Amino acid sequence: MSSRRSGNTVSRIKTGSFERRLSLTRAGLFAGSRMASHMATNWFSSKDKREQRHRAMLSNQARFLVDELGKLKGSVVKIGQVMALYGEHFLPDEVTEALHTLEDQTTSLEWPAIEKVLKDELGSERLRELDIDPEPLGAASLGQVHRAVRKRDGLELVLKVQYPGVADAVDSDLNAVAQLLKIARLVSFGPEFNDWLEEVREMMHREVDYRLEARTTEKFRAMLADDPRFIVPRVLTEYSTAHVIASTYEHGHSVSAPAVRDLPLERRSALGEAALELFFRELFVWGEIQTDPNFGNYRIRIAGEEGEDPGYDRIVLLDFGAVQAYSDEFLAPVKQMIRASYEQDLSAVVDGGVQLKFMSLEWPREVLDKFGSVCMSVLEPLAKDQGQWPDYAVNSHGQYRWKQSDLPSRVARQAARSAISRYFRVPPKEFVFLNRKLIGVYTFIAVLHSEFNGEPLLKKYLYGDTAPEASTTNHNTKA
Repeated sequence: MSSRRSGNTVSRIKTGSFERRLSLTRAGLFAGSRMASHMATNWFSSKDKREQRHRAMLSNQARFLVDELGKLKGSVVKIGQVMALYGEHFLPDEVTEALHTLEDQTTSLEWPAIEKVLKDELGSERLRELDIDPEPLGAASLGQVHRAVRKRDGLELVLKVQYPGVADAVDSDLNAVAQLLKIARLVSFGPEFNDWLEEVREMMHREVDYRLEARTTEKFRAMLADDPRFIVPRVLTEYSTAHVIASTYEHGHSVSAPAVRDLPLERRSALGEAALELFFRELFVWGEIQTDPNFGNYRIRIAGEEGEDPGYDRIVLLDFGAVQAYSDEFLAPVKQMIRASYEQDLSAVVDGGVQLKFMSLEWPREVLDKFGSVCMSVLEPLAKDQGQWPDYAVNSHGQYRWKQSDLPSRVARQAARSAISRYFRVPPKEFVFLNRKLIGVYTFIAVLHSEFNGEPLLKKYLYGDTAPEASTTNHNTKA
């Protein structure tokens, strides 16, 4: 959810399937005719000019369609956001770049419409127990959050309210957006794209299932109950329904807030280490992973503030709508690739990629080896052989500097310089979500400017030591 902001409100969302399909179809036909006209006139240009003009047209098309999607809000915007995050294997760069702008669209629904949803869901009597702030604390594509106080005891809570009609519109919206992209000639349909589209469909249905999200939140709260580094809100079932989730209000700073940035290095590093270990527990122990890397899903609770425990800075985990469970069949080759990368076993890395079906033994050996080496380089901060780290990625104590290392850019350049792109297959949809999560974890740690070596943590989980107790490194704020 985005942070509180004023203005930019609407009184209703177009949720009727006919109304939404008409808007999208009209936009798609207009974009399609523009593209057809462009292709006809562009044929007479030189090859260089054709390419330049075509890319400019793609950009214009994408921006136009994103503007149209933004007007409809609801699941259409969420679908566009998901496509921006996970569609780089299917969509032109110009389209994903334009879709990313949907992430900044935080228009909220006016209070009378939200109040009606709450009355319909909770009933007037239950609603009278709460003093609700009509100004939203945050707004997103599927719903918005309002802060409230329970009158009888002063308990602070938040109500996550789903926009009316959003859940019923998921399937028709997804089909309409896919058709729009096709009509506008921005994507080629095929088996891989269709499989990916179905994964997006399943993901969207999970995200609008607030009862599932409430159960998942409570499950993660129980799993993390004994780890003092994390806070998960408590779901208040008496105020929760299929379209409303009520949970305790958990204060904290944004990850990039000055108060977090000004913490001593050892405390920021402890927070980064906690985030990395949480990912390892999700992957190696639970097999359930929060796949949405949005920083709005996290807060930092600083030790000593507002009566906090003086011994720990803590990470508040706020949103469990994008948690995915992974099968052992999928996770086994993923874990094999991680372990093989740690052990510098190139052939085992390649074998894992083949099992996951995004490498093929039919490729030339040098391409397979290059692909395997790129995969291994992703684990640089967790490596056993730290002598291969760039000088600028190591501090005076021999610790890895996550921000300064610029690892994601270096890996991308390494892949771009090789022949991988000519052979690369679209990875399984599960791997795309998992990879996005890993990038999100690395970015989270880099934003904290953490400096620590991840190897001891990885080793602990790779070789079966999955004890849930918190790591003892750098957690005490007095260290």
